[in-house]
Amino acid sequence: MITFSSPADMRAWAEQQRCAGKTIGFVPTMGALHSGHVALIADAARRADVVVVSIFVNPLQFNESTDFDSYPRPIDDDVAACSGAGVAAVFAPTAGAMYPPGFQTRVLPGPLGEVMEGPNRPGHFEGVATIVAKLLGAVRPHVAIFGQKDFQQLRIITQMATDLELGVEIIGHPIVRDPDGVAQSSRNVRLSAAERRAAIAVPHSLNAAVLAAKDTDDVEVIVSAALAVVIGEPLAKHEYTTVFDATTLEAIVTLTQAQRSFGKVRIGTAVWFGDVRLIDNRDLFPA
Repeated sequence: MITFSSPADMRAWAEQQRCAGKTIGFVPTMGALHSGHVALIADAARRADVVVVSIFVNPLQFNESTDFDSYPRPIDDDVAACSGAGVAAVFAPTAGAMYPPGFQTRVLPGPLGEVMEGPNRPGHFEGVATIVAKLLGAVRPHVAIFGQKDFQQLRIITQMATDLELGVEIIGHPIVRDPDGVAQSSRNVRLSAAERRAAIAVPHSLNAAVLAAKDTDDVEVIVSAALAVVIGEPLAKHEYTTVFDATTLEAIVTLTQAQRSFGKVRIGTAVWFGDVRLIDNRDLFPA
């Protein structure tokens, strides 16, 4: 396995692979790899000849400096995990390499970035879209794999790749969950033991919404079912829960019969446990 820190060196290697007729699969990460990331790597390996993983904690997408400073960075463990997963190359640039002196350009995500997470995290998706565009330019992949836990991010990146003719297929991988249902996230390691036990309220709230949706088209009733679970957990601080169109991300007030099928509508939520913010979502009408 090769590790690159320079975008130019990464791009040169990628061009060599392309010239040799190999397809490149890409898994962008901010490190602190867990089994969910390994599942994304395995997905990329099934779709491409060689796999590249990027490890970069992107300062542009953090709204709070404390969150950026406290984000876990076990780089040696991450590189070892990539090697064990059969990754061909790791791209681990510095902030200075990605944002050198004179850097000016940003990518604006448009309306998809103005809902759900957008109002709560101003500038976040601009930072995400900008770094992903830069990573795709350096790695030159044929396919890139993103987890569905960050569903809004996935939707924005898919739209960006289409709108900007980036020539890469964006694939959303199903959320990888712990046995108790909590979505795997690098931030989970920052939860105390009590907070981690309490975090099960997040997937349970979404499950309650799915059950409620079987009997009503009233989204307020569905969201209330989810809220009841979160409110019942003393360590949880609810931020938002919303039912939304899986394509436009627009909030839905009343369900129609046409929306009652897999892939049409999702429910998403953000909940705080101490100073750790967890997000999760799922299809409101599972297959």
